[in-house]
Amino acid sequence: MKMKYVSFCLLGVFFGILMTKSEAISWFRIHEMFRFESIHMYGIIGVAVLLSIPAMWYMKKKKIKTMAGHAVTYKPKKLNYTRYLLAGTIFGLGWALMGACPGPIYVLIGGGYYIYIVVLIGALIGTLIYGLLRDRLPH
Repeated sequence: MKMKYVSFCLLGVFFGILMTKSEAISWFRIHEMFRFESIHMYGIIGVAVLLSIPAMWYMKKKKIKTMAGHAVTYKPKKLNYTRYLLAGTIFGLGWALMGACPGPIYVLIGGGYYIYIVVLIGALIGTLIYGLLRDRLPH
């Protein structure tokens, strides 16, 4: 096995531990967020956004490549508020109902919450449907 794959696996384990210890995978914390009862999850999301800014700058400056060998880039897209409002609403409803967004699903399954396999299957089916309809959707 190549060393870079081992490092990605270790990074994934670290991410899982971080998500668990910060309670970002807690259904109760997510529920609090959507009821505007706690700033906990907003703080985690805010820290993630603030950390991604220097991380993207560093990756672009050092010309770091993805696993596929492509340069890390960012291309601004034209804002389409209707599209973002609809997509954000669908994503938010799924997140609120299931208590997990895509990243923590794997952490929850790894933590023994096997009911989230159903959520993972649903997310994969949704991704498949999007892939089939992508050319007919407004982008």
